[in-house]
Amino acid sequence: MRHVLSLLDLSTEEITRVLALSAQYKRDLKAGSRPSVLANNTLGLLFEKPSLRTRVSFETLTTQLGGNSLFLGDDVGWGKREPVQDFMPILTSYLDLLVIRAKSHAAVAEACEYSRCPIINGLTDVSHPCQALADMLTIQEHTADINKTKVAFLGDGNNVSYSLAVICCKLGIEFTLGAPVNYQFDAALIEDLNNHAGKELIRQSEDPVASVKDAEFVFTDVWTSMGQEAETKQRLADLKDYQVNTELMSKAASNAQFMHCLPARRGEEVTSDVIESGSSLIIEEAENRLHAQKGLVVWLTQEANA
Repeated sequence: MRHVLSLLDLSTEEITRVLALSAQYKRDLKAGSRPSVLANNTLGLLFEKPSLRTRVSFETLTTQLGGNSLFLGDDVGWGKREPVQDFMPILTSYLDLLVIRAKSHAAVAEACEYSRCPIINGLTDVSHPCQALADMLTIQEHTADINKTKVAFLGDGNNVSYSLAVICCKLGIEFTLGAPVNYQFDAALIEDLNNHAGKELIRQSEDPVASVKDAEFVFTDVWTSMGQEAETKQRLADLKDYQVNTELMSKAASNAQFMHCLPARRGEEVTSDVIESGSSLIIEEAENRLHAQKGLVVWLTQEANA
């Protein structure tokens, strides 16, 4: 049985197929077509963390494709009332697909061991594959030649930047993380991704200006994620030089566009003028969560686990 904990779980060809399905379902929706490919299917949403985009997009796509979704919060008692080896087989025997948004990546990996239906990682502390797919769908829509595209991410080497680096590696796109040394990826991860790509695609730098040089897409994310609140003051001090502002955007490619997974903290990792500029793609990027996840859900249920 196939699960998607990270985009490392998919081959280049499979990611390309998911993105093709995503683009097709987006065109279908714009044309007024909502094929009932998930008819009589139930999708579970097991969430430990608050959510706007992930929850609403998965619930909406399931309805649009003719299925049913169930939101499962703290009341179901995951990890509290009974051991996972009892909880997970029972829950997943009721469902056709389960999306988990969790604090711990290890907990989702453990859930997969006992699951009786495919699982999608809706977000963990390590990986955010659904966001990276939406990011790449957006990039594809705004570049003439994806193989010549350059991507930069300014800030923390977190779950979002990690997943973006993985999909760039898989699709042959140059990616640079601009971050202080203590916020960068492990050197072993960079080596592994470049070995996988067969060439040096994934880089990192302490220099924010050098990081965005020639980049057509400049990304950032909040500097303090949920669960890191005690580190806020230190993170603001450490990352202040990596703020995406008009001056930094001017150092990127002349046609550079701004992207952010949201929610954004205006005045911290990005300024309001960048968010509201004509180069900002954040609304399209957020909308593409719906379409990218349609492609992933259909591929996982209709093809990968057919």
